[in-house]
Amino acid sequence: MNKPKKDKLVIFDTTLRDGEQSPGASMTKDEKVRIAKMLEKMRVDVIEAGFAIASPGDFEAVKAVAEAVKDSTVCSLSRAVPADIDRAGESIKPANSGRIHTFIATSPIHMKYKLQMEPEAVLEQAVKAVKHARQYTDNVEFSLEDGSRSDFEFMCRIIEATINAGAGTINIPDTVGYGEPDEYGKMFARVIANVPNSDKAIFSTHCHNDLGLAVSNSLSAVMNGARQIESTINGLGERAGNASLEEVVMAVRTRQDIYPVATQIDASHIVPTSRLVSSITGFPVQPNKAIVGANAFAHESGIHQDGVLKHRETYEIMRAEDVGWNTNKLVLGKHSGRAAVKSRYEELGISFESQAQFNEVFSRFKGLADKKHEIFDEDLQSLVGHDQSSISHVYQFENMEILCKTGQPPQANLHIRVQGEQQTVSAEGAGPVDAVFKAIEKIANSGADLKLYSVNAITAGTEAQADVTVRLESSGNIVNGVGADIDVIAASAKAYIHALNLLATGKHKAHPQREGV
Repeated sequence: MNKPKKDKLVIFDTTLRDGEQSPGASMTKDEKVRIAKMLEKMRVDVIEAGFAIASPGDFEAVKAVAEAVKDSTVCSLSRAVPADIDRAGESIKPANSGRIHTFIATSPIHMKYKLQMEPEAVLEQAVKAVKHARQYTDNVEFSLEDGSRSDFEFMCRIIEATINAGAGTINIPDTVGYGEPDEYGKMFARVIANVPNSDKAIFSTHCHNDLGLAVSNSLSAVMNGARQIESTINGLGERAGNASLEEVVMAVRTRQDIYPVATQIDASHIVPTSRLVSSITGFPVQPNKAIVGANAFAHESGIHQDGVLKHRETYEIMRAEDVGWNTNKLVLGKHSGRAAVKSRYEELGISFESQAQFNEVFSRFKGLADKKHEIFDEDLQSLVGHDQSSISHVYQFENMEILCKTGQPPQANLHIRVQGEQQTVSAEGAGPVDAVFKAIEKIANSGADLKLYSVNAITAGTEAQADVTVRLESSGNIVNGVGADIDVIAASAKAYIHALNLLATGKHKAHPQREGV
């Protein structure tokens, strides 16, 4: 008997837009392009690159992604107002395939208190927005913000009207993570059954994880007729995050006996992309995170180990290598040449815009190889993720001396270049890192608040590089400084100085978006 043909499930990634709404997760234009290229390599269908009207920087980032990506559709978000839509349309012009994603709130609470509009006015504005967006592209998506709390009859009316206006994708988001899987899924089935022209559009999910149900809600909607899922790498997103792309994709792939859909995702790029996003944003992946966590395929229980050794599928429902885990990670050492290093980067899906950029990364590779005998893929990722060539170096770390003795406060003696001039400074602190930060602040006097200090080992072992993130806030602007070194204290100093350079050179960014789905 022939198996029924699977419908295509469109994977819409919003890491660069909704993921960036996580406080402190702001990305530069170059970082967005780097992530977008990995998403394209993964064969993501739609990449939402940003919210073009939010700032000149966001506009330029969307435009840069549209220029760099050739195979995926590049999308920009816009509110249902002409100025937003015009800006979005301009930003996606370079794309081989572009989409405008426009939205307006439809729940009673949002319409009354946020929009202060009557339902009929909301419906009229939505229709006008879709028609306006069609001037730029035939690929228009309309979202009913706070859809899961909207009145059903009104929802059906606005969906029918926007499909008639030219929307090819209809997104019913669970904006505040209020949905419950059975309820949310049945809502899609009811809408599709009751909207007369529902066959003219693809229905989409966009679920937030406030109650830990984003993936469950998304998959329930798929079982009830949705054919697009909006998600992010590592589940990144504001508040508790969004539906995790890797979890959605692997659930559908692993349970083909259940789901009537299939994706075109090349899952072997999931883990490298996860690491890249984590490195750029400074948001570490928890060890027990499904699919991409360090323990996702680890077995400590003797019973489990015995079962896996006898037959892998006794305790593993997926193969680690299928999602990009590489058991043979050791690839390079101090004697490796430029060609070998560049070739390995290409295998990891990382390219360089110029020879000068590669030369800078190769120089850092050699410096690391002199300190660390074994160089792993994670180390290579980190060297690129911490590329700081695009910012001005107002402050430069030279060297340091840390004095620690039991019963006495640690003292840090630092040599730092400020605008090219070397300065020496000392400070005591509650611990060595505190002493280093206080010493740096004696010179910088930034007045910034330290919002996050995070240390993660890039690889296993005592030789592992420490990957440090320092998040500073100044006048409502947030920056993530990053630094890596086998010396945790040195990595911390580099991360703090990187953050100061971002503040000093205007690379900081306010909360990237105040509204969204």
